[in-house]
Amino acid sequence: MSVRTYRVVGMACGHCAGFVTEEIERIPGVTAVVVDVENDTVTVNSDRFLDIVDVRAAVEEAGYELP
Repeated sequence: MSVRTYRVVGMACGHCAGFVTEEIERIPGVTAVVVDVENDTVTVNSDRFLDIVDVRAAVEEAGYELP
């Protein structure tokens, strides 16, 4: 099991969190996603190592940026 926290730029509300969660949950292996809008972070639990490229693509698909 892997747990990683990423900084996400541009989130401002619960809807933002929902968009980010939805896109990251589509990555194979992801088991849980917790978004903290106030701290601009997303914590991702997965049953395998996730490539940062996949996480970045999901965040960008949601309309935000992973610096």
